[in-house]
Amino acid sequence: MSQDTGIGLAQEQQAGQPNAAWRINDGRASLPEVHRSLKVPVNGSWFKKFLAFAGPGYLVAVGYMDPGNWATDIAGGSAFGYTLLSVILISNLMAILLQALAGKLGIVTGRDLAQACRDHYQKPVAFTLWLLCELAIAACDLAEVIGSAIALNLLFGIPLVYGVMITAVDVLIVLLLQNKGFRYIETLVIVLIVTIGGCFLVEMFLAKPDMGGIARGFVPSAEIVTNPMMLYIAIGILGATVMPHNLYLHSSIVQTRSFEQTSLGKRQAIKYATWDSTIALFFALFINAAILIIAAATFHRAGMTEVAEIQEAYNLLTPLLGTTIGSILFGVALLASGQNSTLTGTLAGQIVMEGFLNLRLAPWLRRLITRLIAIIPAVIVTAMYGESGTAQLLILSQVILSLQLSFAVIPLVKFTSDKAKMGEFVNRPWLKALAWTVAVIIAALNVYLLVQTFFGW
Repeated sequence: MSQDTGIGLAQEQQAGQPNAAWRINDGRASLPEVHRSLKVPVNGSWFKKFLAFAGPGYLVAVGYMDPGNWATDIAGGSAFGYTLLSVILISNLMAILLQALAGKLGIVTGRDLAQACRDHYQKPVAFTLWLLCELAIAACDLAEVIGSAIALNLLFGIPLVYGVMITAVDVLIVLLLQNKGFRYIETLVIVLIVTIGGCFLVEMFLAKPDMGGIARGFVPSAEIVTNPMMLYIAIGILGATVMPHNLYLHSSIVQTRSFEQTSLGKRQAIKYATWDSTIALFFALFINAAILIIAAATFHRAGMTEVAEIQEAYNLLTPLLGTTIGSILFGVALLASGQNSTLTGTLAGQIVMEGFLNLRLAPWLRRLITRLIAIIPAVIVTAMYGESGTAQLLILSQVILSLQLSFAVIPLVKFTSDKAKMGEFVNRPWLKALAWTVAVIIAALNVYLLVQTFFGW
């Protein structure tokens, strides 16, 4: 190792080189087909370097605006107006912190979070974490598949069962685009995010929300804690916002960038990757806030305080806004959200399977397995129970995600706070304290949410 311990560690942690801080060192790259496939200019301006890094953050942001978030945002806005906007803001700030740590882990160690868990924990622990993670990804995929199917049903009248099957086509899209280059996937995702944002921007204009109410909503209120129903929905928003699979995804896709494997190179990579994810997550903040604002400005204002289902919201928007364009834009945004989320969910499934199990399957087979895990239960439920079943399935998917979240957050904070693994890039004391505080808060709130959800059933 070099005399400069930071540089020495940085060089030592390149793919294929051993590091005594890990139990296992096999040096396999995360997402090998696109690993370090995008060159970052060494001598370019900061803006050129930033543009070279821009992209992974938007794939991550998709998980923060998926159909699973819509129901909680709609319920919060219709029941309590603009009050819960502060909860969306706080959730987003937590997400920014955790995603920054995930990006840093991937850049510094050359491992994604799944590989890090496999290389650190004993086999039984790592295998258990893998099972929990696969369950969470299946649950998340379920919400996304159902969201797309609901959108196809609302926009084109396609039966839910057929809509679920149509969503399987996205597997072919991912394969085609990834073969062309990772930038193609990132571009498609960004286009879909812009589509979602544009739809909600027009809808907010049509809804004519109270700007003063919006401003007050971003200021935390004591009522959120004192009102049990408001607290329950607030925790639901928190639980639906921070997605466990996003932490695995981000720690891997930052490694698609080819940057200098030195202390300075990694420090710059962390900076640009953090800016990328932070800016992208503010887009997600806008979209989640927009859903709640539209629900508050239409349903809550009209005295409809119990609107919680996506289909119900779609059907009510046209009479309340006085134009069919509102419902159409809502459906288009939902379809874009569902398709976007299934694209990134498929990638996350690949990362988790390869990372935890060190398993290499043909890309088409791996993605087919990931998709079938979500589609089979969705087809069965939609065929047997129709719309009411999909609503319950969406709720169940969010509960499963909440249950798994801490099993991703705690290892992430643990690894990035370990000096032996991170060297000079280890979390500073204030960051370590903040990260553990967020981890404990998320764990406590999700336990509360689970208890209340099952007690309510």
